Amino acid sequence: MEWQLVIDCREPSRLVAFWAEALRYRPQPAPDGHATWRDWYLSVGIPADELGEGDCADRLEDPTGAGPRIWFQPVPESKSIKNRLHIDLKVGGGRGVPLARRRAAVDAEVARLTGLGARVLGSMDDPDNGYYSAQLADPEGNEFCVV
Repeated sequence: MEWQLVIDCREPSRLVAFWAEALRYRPQPAPDGHATWRDWYLSVGIPADELGEGDCADRLEDPTGAGPRIWFQPVPESKSIKNRLHIDLKVGGGRGVPLARRRAAVDAEVARLTGLGARVLGSMDDPDNGYYSAQLADPEGNEFCVV
């Protein structure tokens, strides 16, 4: 079975740009025979007035083929409540890595992601249990963690 992650959003191109860099993914090319996703959407009957401007690049893929594809589905409403599902970016190496090194790796990734447009919502620093993570939001407010 194949599966993809679908993220509702107002501006797919904005989130494609952010998450491509955040995950080290790349925009998924348009289907064969179509120069852009916009061309493909028009070919399957999506009205032009529903597509907005640009090439409608709204999908990402893992260049290694290991991770799921991600589709940023345009919706009319803005995000209004906490996510019921979120992404954890695991950069610390796990509990086998000393906490100080994991903390440094998490902090470095948080700095990189805030430079891309994320904002920090908080952190969990529990040295007694050997745990450290940061909670962030992408440019549209979708929460995710860096651990």
